[in-house]
Amino acid sequence: MDPLELLDLDGTLSPEDRDMRAVVRRVVDERVRPHVATWYEEGRVPVRELAAEFGKLGLLGMHLTGYGCAGATATAYGLACLELEAGDSGVRSLVSVQGSLAMFAIHRYGSEEQRQRWLPPMAAGEAIGCFGLTEPDHGSDPAGMATRARRDGGDWVLTGGKMWITNAPVADVAVIWARTDEGVRGFAVPMDTPGVTAREITHKMSLRASSTGEIVLDDVRLPDDARLPGAEGLKAPLSCLTEARYGIVWGALGAARDCLTTALDYAVSREQFGRPIAGFQLTQAKLADMAVELQKGYLLARHLGTLADAGRLRPEQVSVGKLNNVREAIAIARQCRTILGANGISAEYPVMRHANNLESVLTYEGTSEVHQLVIGQKLTGVSAFV
Repeated sequence: MDPLELLDLDGTLSPEDRDMRAVVRRVVDERVRPHVATWYEEGRVPVRELAAEFGKLGLLGMHLTGYGCAGATATAYGLACLELEAGDSGVRSLVSVQGSLAMFAIHRYGSEEQRQRWLPPMAAGEAIGCFGLTEPDHGSDPAGMATRARRDGGDWVLTGGKMWITNAPVADVAVIWARTDEGVRGFAVPMDTPGVTAREITHKMSLRASSTGEIVLDDVRLPDDARLPGAEGLKAPLSCLTEARYGIVWGALGAARDCLTTALDYAVSREQFGRPIAGFQLTQAKLADMAVELQKGYLLARHLGTLADAGRLRPEQVSVGKLNNVREAIAIARQCRTILGANGISAEYPVMRHANNLESVLTYEGTSEVHQLVIGQKLTGVSAFV
């Protein structure tokens, strides 16, 4: 059975949400599952082909309104992330970075001209976006960013570098955050601008079915209309991270569900000592505990979705969801691996791939420690970041 049927959680969804989920699950079954083990093993993914497919379904920037975006609810977007990550975290990352980071930044902080230029082709999957905040020496501390943007007449000149940027090697536009004399500002940077180079980061042990890159900005000259006029200060990129973290709250559950479903099927069919291993008390204890944590994570995600749809979702609440659900998802993946025994490390099964991917999900968009500090500050009123 689907582990999420244990508490009849489908009953909390609208018919429209269930229909949308079924569509995403079907495209993952048809376009991702048959190929993802090979993509992972070879360290590649057909980003543009997948983006075009997802664009046809309205999955790119689906929670945004206008400019070819679907205007879906936060809950619908979350369910899509869950189904995508049940296929692979890298596939969900493609959609999250496109919609919740790059498109959201342009939608929220861009000029009308920038929105008209970039959002319709990005929503259709015809243009790929990336989000350049993380740097080689500045991950959890974006306030220390070294990338600079200086005025030169009516233009801006950007110098610096960004690291671990999903979609960068194949992107058409990058939302780049840089320090100026007036504070942090954002820029929509066409990737074919002179001085912009992107290289693929290889030899990854996680998120191998994802295109990850380094962006180098070597005196990149941009007109002033490349600046996102509404983005002033570090709060702008951090608000984009909150959007992306919300998708992770749901997405991690997809990886966990896929692992648990695999372990359930395996335990029923695998025989040792003359009986299915599902019939042993220790195995059932593992399965029951994992199922309980999966239900709890799902209920947390549903509650955050309700808050988001009501316009009342706060950053520290998203931190609660990201901290809990990713932590539990990776614990479920590791426990499922023990049920599969030696087969658990085989690419024939998705469990080890999910576990490896979740090692990245655990730390990107804010490490567990960062989210603990966000929650701690809300509880105590005292910042422990510095």
